[in-house]
Amino acid sequence: MNLPVTPTGRRAALLPLCLLFLKTWVPAHSYLYNNRYAGDKVIRLVPDSEREAQALNAIFNQLTVDLWQPSSVFHISEGTVTDVHVPGNSSQILLPYLQQANIKYTIIISDLQKAIEKQSGLRSCRNRRSVPGYNYEVYHSLEEIQSWMYHLNKTHSDLVHMFSVGKSYEGRPLFVLKLGKRTRPYKRAVWIDCGIHAREWIGPAFCQWFVKEALQTYQSDPAMRRMLNQLYFYIMPVFNVDGYHFSWTNDRFWRKTRSKNSQFRCHGVDANRNWKVKWCDEGASFHPCDDTYCGPFPESEPEVKAVAHFLRKRRKQIKAYLSFHAYAQMLLYPYSYKYATIPNFSCVETAAYNAVNALQSAYGIRYRYGPASSTLYVSSGSSMDWAYKNGIPYAFAFELRDTGHFGFLLPETLIKPTCTETLLAVKNITMHLLKKCH
Repeated sequence: MNLPVTPTGRRAALLPLCLLFLKTWVPAHSYLYNNRYAGDKVIRLVPDSEREAQALNAIFNQLTVDLWQPSSVFHISEGTVTDVHVPGNSSQILLPYLQQANIKYTIIISDLQKAIEKQSGLRSCRNRRSVPGYNYEVYHSLEEIQSWMYHLNKTHSDLVHMFSVGKSYEGRPLFVLKLGKRTRPYKRAVWIDCGIHAREWIGPAFCQWFVKEALQTYQSDPAMRRMLNQLYFYIMPVFNVDGYHFSWTNDRFWRKTRSKNSQFRCHGVDANRNWKVKWCDEGASFHPCDDTYCGPFPESEPEVKAVAHFLRKRRKQIKAYLSFHAYAQMLLYPYSYKYATIPNFSCVETAAYNAVNALQSAYGIRYRYGPASSTLYVSSGSSMDWAYKNGIPYAFAFELRDTGHFGFLLPETLIKPTCTETLLAVKNITMHLLKKCH
């Protein structure tokens, strides 16, 4: 076997194979991010009065901080659990300010760079690239996920059909896997997307896990067989492909898309505030530099427009819409943009109740469930509300593990338990769908 030649011209005989793959597959700095988070902290605050909430609002608007929970300063009020990523230079101003204002805080992550390296540093030898031995218990780059999709399309053509619904802002294909047995021309369907927000890596990990489980247990598990025989599953492992790629190469905590704004130097739109349902109302921002920027107009983002077009065309066929986010341990259903009860509340509520119980049966992890507006916060222009308003009767958004100890840096050791329990919830919702609820 000819060993690859390194940039110095020497044969790379001493380099472990996995490091060679990393060098060719993912830029080396994608793991280390050029040490940009050294000295950064993540702190948790719970304002115990409106005065404290207003003080936090004021300081967060002045400093460069990255809110992890909630997604916008507008949602910070008395009693709101607030997790904030504070860059090293800002913490020298913020922490004394909090002490002076007598606002209690706890440090969740004392050195973010070290936490990142712990989660996804250059891992001990594992072959990241080979698909036949694909490891579902690690996070994968966009290129790896797309190669995996190609591979499944080739090797499982009886159950898998891969296609693209369009192109992203940066020109990447928006791949979807259609999963199911071609038993008859028309079948009802379930849509599943992961990774609308780039930094929520556990989402795409779950989408891949779901596909793996479906293919591996189709023969042995009667419930899975029934699901794939009676329904199609449209699965989009990475919705926000540009943002996800950017979160691997440049900024681990990037959330939005990567579209350019003509007037501001800020990139991106919140792909979960860009849908044509009460667009840019409460819980969304008109400012291009904000994490919850709704975009210049509804469906301004090619990713959102492509998926909306696909779902619109199949609105009679698709009976459930499931979107996977992190972190909070919640199962949410409409409405997100207002405090109101949906017409088919009892059916949706029963499905949610049973799903969180099924999830809890695996490892005892408790999820809160309910309408997004009252369980999490009010937000307009979300994909879940849009799906529901467009005639998809079961629309859910999952907020996966955890509740803030690791936040967006959920360790790879927790991928398996998180995906195992989540799969139970998804199967439960799907079986509920097949039963007809009156």
